[in-house]
Amino acid sequence: MSPEAAAGAARITPLPPNEWPDEMRGALAAIRPPNPRHPLPSRDPGRPKGLNVLGMLARHPALAQAFNTFNGHILFATTLSPRQREMLVLRVAAVREAIYEWKQHVVLAADAGLTPEEVARIEEGPGATGWSPLDAAMLSAVDELLRDAMVTDVTWGVLAAALDVEQLMDLVFTVGAYDALAMAFRSFAIPLDDDLR
Repeated sequence: MSPEAAAGAARITPLPPNEWPDEMRGALAAIRPPNPRHPLPSRDPGRPKGLNVLGMLARHPALAQAFNTFNGHILFATTLSPRQREMLVLRVAAVREAIYEWKQHVVLAADAGLTPEEVARIEEGPGATGWSPLDAAMLSAVDELLRDAMVTDVTWGVLAAALDVEQLMDLVFTVGAYDALAMAFRSFAIPLDDDLR
C-alpha cells in the first residue's frame, strides 16, 4: 500500500488541536452512541490518537458531527463483533490502499483479538487459507461491495445463514462508512501522524 501523502503536502491541512473551533467539542462527543454495545478504546497515552484525521474534520465541524454520529454506531453500537468489524475495515483499507485507515485499524484489530497472522491474511483477501466460511464470506462481501456495490447471491447466502438482519445491515454500512473515509484520507492526502509511523 502506498501512503496517501506520498508526494508530500496534505491537500487539506489538518488543524492542530489548539486551533479547533468550539463546535468540535460536540462533534467529538457525537462518536459516543447513547447505548454502546462495545467498549470505547483505551485512553492509554501510548496509543495512536488520530489527530490528523480529527484535525481534518475540524475544518468542517458540522460534517464531523454528522459523520461521527454514524461512525459511533459502526464502532461502538454495531451488532457485529469487534473482530468482525475490524476485519471489514481492514479489508476496505487494503483494497483501497488507504494506509492511514490501515495503520489506525491494525491497532483496533489487536484490541478485537485479531492476530498479526490474521491481519496479514486480511490483506491477502478471502482466498487466503485459514478462514472460516463466514470470515471468508465477510471479506468477499467487502470486495464485492467495493467492486460492484452489491453482495453476490452466493456470498449473501453464507452471510444470511450466520448473521441476522441487523448484522447484515451493519456489515454493508460498515463497508460504506470506511470506503468513504478511505476516499477522504486519500483525496485529501492526510499525512500519517507521528504515532502511526
